[in-house]
Amino acid sequence: MNGSNAAEPLRSFSFGGGVQSMAALVLAAQGRIDYRMFLFSNVGDDSENPATIVYVDQVARPFAAAHGLELVTLERVMVRSKETRTLFGELTREGSKSLKIPVRMSNGAPGTRSCTADYKIKVIGRELKRRGATPEAPATVGIGISVDEIERANNRRCEPHERIDYPLLTLGLRRADCMRVIRDAGLPVPPKSSCWFCPFKRPETWHEMRRSEPELFEKACRLEELLNERRDRLGKDHVFLTRFGRPLRRAIPDGVDTLFDLDQLDDGLCDSGWCMT
Repeated sequence: MNGSNAAEPLRSFSFGGGVQSMAALVLAAQGRIDYRMFLFSNVGDDSENPATIVYVDQVARPFAAAHGLELVTLERVMVRSKETRTLFGELTREGSKSLKIPVRMSNGAPGTRSCTADYKIKVIGRELKRRGATPEAPATVGIGISVDEIERANNRRCEPHERIDYPLLTLGLRRADCMRVIRDAGLPVPPKSSCWFCPFKRPETWHEMRRSEPELFEKACRLEELLNERRDRLGKDHVFLTRFGRPLRRAIPDGVDTLFDLDQLDDGLCDSGWCMT
């Protein structure tokens, strides 16, 4: 089903390029869940985890094609100007005051954000509307939340012409089960998906980035500095990419093998389910 037949209800899966989404793609290929269309809302090749972009292009897309599944990449296109925008581009644009990401305030709490709504929910919603979804005939949108993240399930965060479904919860699958599904299909397990500068990253993830991807870590440090240079000009308090209330370079020191107690790593992950799956 590709949504071309208006008499048929639309069913699509919000594909994030991570473990749960890839497991769903495999399960669909095996006929274990009823999804033939997967929509990947790419926040930007300059914004997504670079490893996710590679995985989607080199593993997920060929697998989908081989099994007759539709894997569509979407981008945020402005309605009036038809300009394609990326999240990183919006954050760094000259003169921009945008803080769409959940930057951490001085007390460690995340600020307000619109990145998920603008770059995931609305983009997918617009595509489904284009394909014929209406409030009277809503599209079903599968979200890749597994049992161990059940607290992230939230039926309210969708467009009026959508109905949210959690097929991994229905099957009782945990993240470890999703990894097993992928491996059993003979595929590599994807990296964790998120923007490389997302303030919801866990401290250990930042540490791993500094260790294994120093250039990307440095880029994140420069982004944080840019945001704060702008806030200085506006007379506003500094914001940070971690909860520790200090610059990323100091918050995540170099050359340390184990920085954090594993019990402290659940650092307020995005609860929408539209990201990091």
